[in-house]
Amino acid sequence: MTEQSSLRPKKEQSTTDKAPVLVAEAVNATPTSINLFTPATGLTLSHTLSGHTRLVTSVRWSPDGKTLASSSNDKTVRLWDATNGTLLRTLSGHTERVKSVVWSPTGLWLASSADDKTVWVWDATNGTLLRTLSGHRGGVRSVAWSPDGKTLATGSVDRTLKLWNATDGTLLRTLEGHTDAIFSVAWSPDGERLATGSFDKTVRLWDATNGTLLRILSGHTNTIFSVAWSPDGKRLATGSFDKTVHLWDTASGKLVRILEDPTNMVWSV
Repeated sequence: MTEQSSLRPKKEQSTTDKAPVLVAEAVNATPTSINLFTPATGLTLSHTLSGHTRLVTSVRWSPDGKTLASSSNDKTVRLWDATNGTLLRTLSGHTERVKSVVWSPTGLWLASSADDKTVWVWDATNGTLLRTLSGHRGGVRSVAWSPDGKTLATGSVDRTLKLWNATDGTLLRTLEGHTDAIFSVAWSPDGERLATGSFDKTVRLWDATNGTLLRILSGHTNTIFSVAWSPDGKRLATGSFDKTVHLWDTASGKLVRILEDPTNMVWSV
């Protein structure tokens, strides 16, 4: 199967006009490097982060903005100095493609999910593996840390959403309902709800406290690869292979707006 990019070029928010902007660039039709741009001078290329040998599947800023974490189909997670582009550390151990990486809210830990059906929790300060979360029966395509740092949510090809105690790795709850693989998981800003996007073309909203299914958002005509909450939690954006972004009212479940690009599938919102 030909590898495709889950990273579309986009600008990250910055606190100053000189802060670096994160952009993924395709190299030989497969994005294996990450470009950092400085917006003050019209997106001047600042650094190219090279080292991954296969598709880069996820890139995340640390909470303090000093470090970047990237995951790749080369089965590794890499940490980079966001100031000068230096490779700080390579985290190895996964036996299959790493599909997602996320920082804890404190920036002290990292979690990575992979097609080997596991989630690994790392000490971000020294690269030590702290624990392995096992329980999914298929590749784990998305991992998300709760805003309070206490819980990890994971979405899998096995069609389930699992919630884990982030401190000791205990499985807290398994949420079922999707009829096909889950590709994206996101917590609401207040930590009370979860959103999942799936190959079954639906988005589901869940009560994060008790696991109750709150509502099903239907309207996309193809796989939903990405979900993202607005900062106030009132809107949800969903990106799909149907080449649209849907904006939803999370209280009512109503579709507010459709943004369409007739030429490109939407990999990330």
